[in-house]
Amino acid sequence: MPGVSITLDEALDLARTGDVWLFRGRKAADRAIQLATNSPVNHVGMSVVIDDLPPLMWHAELGRSLPDLWSGTRHRGVQLHDLRQAVIVWSARYGQQAWLRQLDHPVTSEMENAVLRTIARMDGTPFPSTTRLVSQWLSGRVPAVRRQMGDADLETAYCAEVLAVTYRAMGLLPGRRESSWYDAGRFWSGDDLRLSAGVVLGDEIAVHVPPGLPDSSAVGGLPAREPVEDSADDGVAAGAQDVAVALLAGKLIMQSCRARPADSPRAGPGGGKIPVLRGAPPGWFRPRCPPAWP
Repeated sequence: MPGVSITLDEALDLARTGDVWLFRGRKAADRAIQLATNSPVNHVGMSVVIDDLPPLMWHAELGRSLPDLWSGTRHRGVQLHDLRQAVIVWSARYGQQAWLRQLDHPVTSEMENAVLRTIARMDGTPFPSTTRLVSQWLSGRVPAVRRQMGDADLETAYCAEVLAVTYRAMGLLPGRRESSWYDAGRFWSGDDLRLSAGVVLGDEIAVHVPPGLPDSSAVGGLPAREPVEDSADDGVAAGAQDVAVALLAGKLIMQSCRARPADSPRAGPGGGKIPVLRGAPPGWFRPRCPPAWP
């Protein structure tokens, strides 16, 4: 609900498998991603809370600040992290505001098994290069490219793609769209994301992460490692810029193929006006950000 805020501890108590975590940053690369996808968020992940395991975060990222709890190693790309530490890293180190959206549907053991099979299949999948990201992003929107790629062929994956593949395995997403059609903005409440069987995601709940929480490099009993060379200010930031460039390049390619009527403006992020593309796919432009989003 707009205006609702809870602590990180409260969010961890509420989190269930399938709940969505959204992140919004204010750095130039974050803003570029938000602009390219016309949404107020630039990263998305999913809670995995099964049996006696600690709450986990399933997502893809450019950094390797935390150990991957599935493989026991540090790597970029698709990873399974301790949920608390992942949110702290994204909030404190990367400077991102976190929100939680909860599924309104109970998750069955069959759905949990589907999540585990997806993790076993996708964990460690590299984050796509700039060129590959453009290709995958376009594959969800251009029929000629779409026919050449499928979920089973994924050699690289970005955050929203991981969530789409996992949701589809859980039976929550229909199969009519490629996983690469989804970006982080598809999973915020301002978009018209339609899940299967009438399942819906609740409104965003802002998660407050107090300053000064420990940013641990040893999680889940794994040994601490030497500090890695990439941080929010170097490797991760440079990679985020590549993502932004890739998404903007893909958008420009789509724009170059369509006429842009000057007299047909539509509200863009923050209420700004952007041209409507003649023949653009449904959902190409999303509605303006609600006032509750800073």
